[in-house]
Amino acid sequence: MKPVDQYFINQKEPHQSIMLYVRGLILNTLPEVIERYSYKIPFYNIGKKPMIYLNILKGKDYVDVAFVQGILLEKQFPILKNDNKRKQVRSIQLKTLEDLDQENFIALLHAASKQLSQSKKAWFI
Repeated sequence: MKPVDQYFINQKEPHQSIMLYVRGLILNTLPEVIERYSYKIPFYNIGKKPMIYLNILKGKDYVDVAFVQGILLEKQFPILKNDNKRKQVRSIQLKTLEDLDQENFIALLHAASKQLSQSKKAWFI
């Protein structure tokens, strides 16, 4: 079993269901995305550049769907929040599946993919 699959299996509900659903949306919406297991969490890359990662922050009760270049997308997608005073990453916090606006999320995935494809590097700050 791949480490990324083991990561999902080890999550408690409702986090496991949320993460698997988001993973499916990412992989089905952007077939060019490469799923990697890095820093002990799942990352979704375009080429070698990380675009999104899924995480559960210590002491938090939500799944953090983090967009690496989120700062460039937050005006267009106000659902993106600056949690933990991050310089560049913005994220969506999901406590339940109902918290996810699927149509808006898919639009965000396409915008993030386009943004990253036009960037020379993922981490610019």
